[in-house]
Amino acid sequence: MSTASDPRPIAIALMGPTASGKTALALDWAQRLDGEIVSVDSALVYRGLDIGAAKPTAQERARVPHHLIDLRDPWQTYSAAEFAVDARRAMAQIAARGRVPILAGGTGLYFHALLRGLSDMPEADPATRAGIAAEAAEQGWEAMHAQLGQIDPEAAARIHVTDAQRIQRALEVYRLSGRSISDWRAAPASAPRPPFRVLKLVLAPAERAVLHERIERRFDQMLEAGFLDEVRGLRRQPELSAHPRPLELPAIRAVGYRQAWEHLDGAYPAAEFRDRGIYATRQLAKRQLTWLRGELDARWFDPLRDRAELSCALRLFAGARLRESVPPA
Repeated sequence: MSTASDPRPIAIALMGPTASGKTALALDWAQRLDGEIVSVDSALVYRGLDIGAAKPTAQERARVPHHLIDLRDPWQTYSAAEFAVDARRAMAQIAARGRVPILAGGTGLYFHALLRGLSDMPEADPATRAGIAAEAAEQGWEAMHAQLGQIDPEAAARIHVTDAQRIQRALEVYRLSGRSISDWRAAPASAPRPPFRVLKLVLAPAERAVLHERIERRFDQMLEAGFLDEVRGLRRQPELSAHPRPLELPAIRAVGYRQAWEHLDGAYPAAEFRDRGIYATRQLAKRQLTWLRGELDARWFDPLRDRAELSCALRLFAGARLRESVPPA
């Protein structure tokens, strides 16, 4: 559909697995489109998760305005529903300034909540959550995951056995409503979708080995940049050092942070920590790719091989808004 026949403002969604090159392309396109970046990353909402979350640097944020970064302290929570509200507001404000929102990140649930809406499943119930947490403390999250497999095999296949937050939420929804979280998600969404024309693009290397090599290289770069010192600093924060179960907090469960925390607890040596961190990141990328394959209206590109095709897709969509060159960084 052309811009002339559709008066809605435009937005671009750059999706993809971790380490696929979304940040660099988002920065380039934001400058070419006079745009602003809306982070779609569940780790970047937390203050103090900088190196291990590959948070945009101060220089990158000075080049292009970024939104939905550093919204919560690491001992707090932030839901997909909250994200959808905040992202819709940010997009509206960006468009009101005559600029283009560029949604960039790899958190599929956030993209789903924003672009498709969420069903009216039960809200969080502290008593039910406390009961599930108590069971998990006694039986372990692996047993709770097995319990989920009995009531919702689809969710159990989608949720990793170590993802305590999502296991807890799926069990909570079932116990509160008698319906599985998969059934709820299949129901029609009620939340409003943003009034934008959205170009949905997936960045993913065609060869899995290339992505794995990028993940390993980036993890080593994070270690060299002081990732473990960053986690030591988090552990010194009073709210985290006094927390009875810090590894159950969404921020500390983020890929890399959980493994670093366990290593600093003495669970395993440095070499094993590195291997576990890289493996967990690869598993995250695998889950992200599985979700992305369900986005049937998204176009896939290899960020290294398909640069010309990416530029063509942008030119066809953005038209006269596009600048052929960008100012130097």
